[in-house]
Amino acid sequence: MKRKDIGCRHTMPVQPTDIIGTYNEDGTADFAPITWVSHTYVDDEEPWIVISMWGTKKTKRNVQRTGQFSINMATTGMLQLVDYFGSSSGKNGAKNALPYTYSSASVAAAPTLDESPWVCECEVMQSVQTGKSDTFFCKVLNVQIDETFEVEEWGVDLTKLDPVIYSGHYQSVGKYLGTIGDFYSP
Repeated sequence: MKRKDIGCRHTMPVQPTDIIGTYNEDGTADFAPITWVSHTYVDDEEPWIVISMWGTKKTKRNVQRTGQFSINMATTGMLQLVDYFGSSSGKNGAKNALPYTYSSASVAAAPTLDESPWVCECEVMQSVQTGKSDTFFCKVLNVQIDETFEVEEWGVDLTKLDPVIYSGHYQSVGKYLGTIGDFYSP
């Protein structure tokens, strides 16, 4: 294989597309797609979610104010909603031009999208500001998954969840390949 240099681009990492849910000061729900979401471990405990938000988004200000939010996995069936939330600013009023329903999270003080099959409820434990970006390190308070999905020790079959992946363009997951240990054993 021969590689070529293409310069530094933010679209290079493959990123999940998630919709972050927060409550505004007046108690109304606010949702925004964020693709800079990952996880880390702290002292061998449960994983923490790591999420970075750039700029002055209302959603980011809500996370800073409340310290709690939901992460709603975006599926390919939710692409119109993802695009709408991403191209509409909460600063201009309620995002209600498209129909959607939401509920209150089980544990966190945050709204969850009813059509998302996988939801993570989070609480900010630490944040780091770098330029116009804020990175939040968050404890997972609760995870909800559509009851029709089987949860294995290492997760779920993403081809069945059908999440949206972002790498400069929207993508989807193609096929299930296996698990750790299926391809090499010493």
